[in-house]
This record gives sequence, C-alpha cells and structure tokens, in this order.
Amino acid sequence: MNFELTDEQRAVRDLCRDFAREVVAPAAGELDRDHRFPYEIVRQMGEMGLFGLPFPEEWGGVGGDFLSYCVAIEEISRGDAGVGITLEAAVSLGAAPIHDFGTREQKERLLPDLLSGRKLWAFGLTEPGAGSDAGATRTRAVLDQGHWVINGSKQFITNSGTDISAGVTITAVTDRRADAARGEISAILVPQGAPGYTVLEPYRKLGWHSSDTHPLAFDDCRVPEENLLGRRGGGYQQFLKALTGGRIAIAALSVGLGQACLDAALSYSRERIAFGRPISAFQAVQFKLADMATEVELARLATYRAAVAYQGGQATGEVQRLAAMAKLFASETSKRAADQAVQIHGGYGFIEDYPVARYWRDAKVNEIGEGTSEVQRMLIARELGC
Repeated sequence: MNFELTDEQRAVRDLCRDFAREVVAPAAGELDRDHRFPYEIVRQMGEMGLFGLPFPEEWGGVGGDFLSYCVAIEEISRGDAGVGITLEAAVSLGAAPIHDFGTREQKERLLPDLLSGRKLWAFGLTEPGAGSDAGATRTRAVLDQGHWVINGSKQFITNSGTDISAGVTITAVTDRRADAARGEISAILVPQGAPGYTVLEPYRKLGWHSSDTHPLAFDDCRVPEENLLGRRGGGYQQFLKALTGGRIAIAALSVGLGQACLDAALSYSRERIAFGRPISAFQAVQFKLADMATEVELARLATYRAAVAYQGGQATGEVQRLAAMAKLFASETSKRAADQAVQIHGGYGFIEDYPVARYWRDAKVNEIGEGTSEVQRMLIARELGC
C-alpha cells in the first residue's frame, strides 16, 4: 500500500496549487461579490488541460487518471469552491457520461470542445419532486416521428446558462404508458437552443456565487431520436455511475475548502494578538486547529482511497460505499472547518472582508449536492447489509 502520489500526480497538484494561489484566490472575493462567472479562469483551466484530465487522448483528453483529477479539484477549490464546482460539474457530470455511454458520433461531435473547456455541458437529474428520490423523475420524453418530445423541468443545474454552455443531458421517463412514473428512465442529450428548451433565471444562492446554476424548462422540446445517450431505459444506471464519480470529486472539493479554512485560521491565529500573545499560543485555539488539521487529512485519505478504487474498476457496491463515505466525511469536515475558522477569527469572521465568511457560506452545500449526507448514510448502511 503506497500513500504517496506519483511524479505525474504531484506535478498536477503543484501546477493547480500555484494556479489557485496566483490566479483563482486573488479573484475569488470579487467574483463572489459580483456573482460573476469566471470565464477567463475557465479559459485558462482549459488551456492547462484540466477539463480533459481524466479522459484518453483519443477524444482530446490528457490521458491522466481519476486521482489526478481529484487532486486538481482539491487544489482549485482551495482557491475558490465556486470555480472548483464549475470544473467538477463540467467533467464528472457533463463530459463523463458522454464519454462513458455515448456513441462514437456523439463523442466525436461533443467531446473535443468539452475536454478543452471551450464549451460546458450540464447534467439534469434533480426536479422539484425528484432529488434524493431520483427514481421519482416526472420529466417525460415520447418518440414522435424520429424525435424525442420532452416535457418537464429540472432544477439546480450547474453550468447550464453560461455563454459557453452547449447543452444538458437530462433523465426522462420514456415508458409508453402514461402512468409509468417509476418505469423506464433514459438519458437524452439536449443541445442549447433546442426548440422548447428554456434556461430560466439564475438562482439567488447562499454561496458558490462564481458558479452558474439555473432551473430548466422543457415544453414540447424536440431533439432527434439519435440524441438518446446509451441504451433506452439505461438512464438510471448511467446517473448512478456519474454520481459515484461526482461524489468522490465533491469530496475532493470539500477537502480543498477545508484546507483553505485551516490555512486562513492558522495564519490569522499567528497574527492576532490577545493578552500580549498570538492567539495560536492558547490551548483553546490550538485544539481547534489540531482538530481541523486531523479531520482534513483524514478526509483527504478517504477521498484518495475512493478515487483509486473508482479508477481501478473494483466492484460497484464497494466503490459506491467508499464514495459515499468520502463524500459524507469530507463534506461534513469542510462545514466543521468553516465553523471553526469563523470562530477563530471572532468578530472578523462575520465580516465579508475576510475569506472565511465566504468559506462558511460555500461549505454548507457540500452536504447537499450530489446526494445529501442522509443519502450517503443510507448508501453506506445498505452496503453494510442493513
């Protein structure tokens, strides 16, 4: 068992760490205040090959492994979690299902732009009544003269409304029976501009202000029959695979955010003087920092373990368990780290001039997106045989 990164993985870590420190972090405060999408940063990440990192060169990827991708997510998110989720959603939810299940024609048409970061693709699973209960999908797609006619809605969809958004993969019920709400679920590619497809106004979010998130509406939306992704009725298994990889990537994002909280709290505690000494000299603060450092390191180890299992093709149930454990622990670690970072900053932690206020707002959604903490506990319990 080797706990060391390879030379290639360390090179990715160092490249992304430098980029996050020199480019992402300095822009994060302004992006957050202005609720502005980071087009220039996305362009640079594309030039660095980050969007194509875990994909083979055949399709325009870099040919790296999944762990390298997770390390990149961690370091970018250390600079800004909003930028981190933009990368994560574009790769794990946007490009990966097309790579894993698409036809050669679909891959040749879509992947070059997606893996270069020139375009972004979204993934539409969540609905007003189908989030944790993904099998309750109500969006329907019916074949009509060689076209899928789609009616329904999706919500909380990342990367769906930017100037470089190219489309979305949606899940829809494709049973012929009108009452088959929990029947056959398929995945369908819907390009931007398809008739009947509307990207609604962006959400006013608590955090992740630099990321793009919209609800989507489909009103007799028509796309060609060949836009089916994978086999008809295979949508449920496809999004389970996408979510397994996505959960590990969200765990990596959470590790990066937790590390940013620790970095900020440690730096501040060394500078803040109280009772004639830096507050880092007081045991009450030292214990907070020690707990933060321990949990972040454990979350990192759990995430890397899950990433190696995912790329190694182990049994599906085992990978799902490790992914759920990593996502659960890392996301809750980032929230605890953000709480402690604000506490160590005292009153200044409640002021938006300090980045820990942004970290605190950004951390909460890690416990919700791509499967809530409650869903992760359900998955773990199921794998335990409960």
